[in-house]
Amino acid sequence: MTPSLNQRVRVPEGILFKDVAGEAVILNLNTETYFGLDEVGTRMWQVATTEETLQHAFDILMDEYEVEPDVLRADLIRLIEELVNDGLLEIAAP
Repeated sequence: MTPSLNQRVRVPEGILFKDVAGEAVILNLNTETYFGLDEVGTRMWQVATTEETLQHAFDILMDEYEVEPDVLRADLIRLIEELVNDGLLEIAAP
Protein backbone atom coordinates (compact mmCIF):
# COMPACT_ATOMS: atom_id res chain seq x y z
CA MET A 1 0.00 0.00 0.00
CA THR A 2 1.34 3.40 -0.98
CA PRO A 3 0.99 5.97 1.81
CA SER A 4 -0.59 9.33 1.05
CA LEU A 5 0.26 12.72 2.48
CA ASN A 6 -3.07 12.96 4.34
CA GLN A 7 -2.10 9.97 6.50
CA ARG A 8 0.09 9.83 9.54
CA VAL A 9 2.60 7.26 10.67
CA ARG A 10 3.62 5.89 14.01
CA VAL A 11 6.50 3.84 15.32
CA PRO A 12 5.34 0.35 16.34
CA GLU A 13 6.42 -1.31 19.57
CA GLY A 14 9.78 -3.03 19.40
CA ILE A 15 11.41 -0.42 17.16
CA LEU A 16 14.39 1.55 18.42
CA PHE A 17 15.64 4.71 16.72
CA LYS A 18 19.12 6.08 17.44
CA ASP A 19 20.51 9.28 15.94
CA VAL A 20 24.26 9.01 15.52
CA ALA A 21 25.87 12.27 14.38
CA GLY A 22 22.93 13.21 12.18
CA GLU A 23 22.42 9.76 10.70
CA ALA A 24 20.15 7.09 12.13
CA VAL A 25 20.09 3.44 12.94
CA ILE A 26 16.68 1.85 13.37
CA LEU A 27 16.52 -1.54 15.05
CA ASN A 28 13.55 -3.89 14.92
CA LEU A 29 13.80 -5.88 18.14
CA ASN A 30 11.21 -8.39 16.91
CA THR A 31 13.15 -9.43 13.81
CA GLU A 32 16.63 -8.36 14.99
CA THR A 33 17.17 -6.43 11.77
CA TYR A 34 18.43 -2.90 11.42
CA PHE A 35 18.05 -0.13 8.88
CA GLY A 36 20.34 2.86 8.34
CA LEU A 37 19.31 6.35 7.23
CA ASP A 38 21.47 9.17 5.92
CA GLU A 39 20.99 12.74 7.17
CA VAL A 40 18.05 13.52 4.89
CA GLY A 41 16.35 10.20 5.64
CA THR A 42 16.88 10.80 9.35
CA ARG A 43 15.23 14.21 9.10
CA MET A 44 12.34 12.72 7.14
CA TRP A 45 11.86 10.09 9.88
CA GLN A 46 11.96 12.74 12.60
CA VAL A 47 9.27 14.96 11.09
CA ALA A 48 7.15 12.09 9.75
CA THR A 49 6.95 10.46 13.18
CA THR A 50 6.24 13.66 15.10
CA GLU A 51 3.90 15.62 12.83
CA GLU A 52 0.15 15.13 12.64
CA THR A 53 0.21 14.09 8.97
CA LEU A 54 2.74 13.37 6.28
CA GLN A 55 1.52 16.57 4.61
CA HIS A 56 2.72 18.57 7.64
CA ALA A 57 6.04 16.72 7.49
CA PHE A 58 6.28 17.48 3.76
CA ASP A 59 5.60 21.19 4.37
CA ILE A 60 8.36 21.36 7.01
CA LEU A 61 10.83 19.58 4.74
CA MET A 62 9.97 21.92 1.85
CA ASP A 63 10.95 24.85 4.09
CA GLU A 64 14.24 23.18 5.05
CA TYR A 65 15.50 21.84 1.71
CA GLU A 66 15.95 23.36 -1.72
CA VAL A 67 14.22 20.71 -3.79
CA GLU A 68 11.40 20.49 -6.28
CA PRO A 69 8.11 19.61 -4.56
CA ASP A 70 7.52 16.58 -6.79
CA VAL A 71 10.97 15.19 -6.00
CA LEU A 72 10.55 15.64 -2.25
CA ARG A 73 7.03 14.17 -2.31
CA ALA A 74 8.25 11.09 -4.21
CA ASP A 75 11.29 10.64 -1.93
CA LEU A 76 9.22 11.00 1.25
CA ILE A 77 6.51 8.60 0.08
CA ARG A 78 9.11 6.08 -1.14
CA LEU A 79 10.94 6.16 2.21
CA ILE A 80 7.75 5.83 4.24
CA GLU A 81 6.57 2.97 2.02
CA GLU A 82 9.87 1.13 2.47
CA LEU A 83 9.83 1.63 6.24
CA VAL A 84 6.22 0.43 6.47
CA ASN A 85 7.01 -2.62 4.31
CA ASP A 86 9.95 -3.42 6.61
CA GLY A 87 7.74 -3.11 9.72
CA LEU A 88 9.61 -0.05 11.03
CA LEU A 89 6.63 2.29 10.71
CA GLU A 90 2.88 1.81 10.62
CA ILE A 91 0.17 3.85 8.97
CA ALA A 92 -1.79 5.18 11.93
CA ALA A 93 -5.55 5.04 12.11
CA PRO A 94 -7.17 8.46 11.60
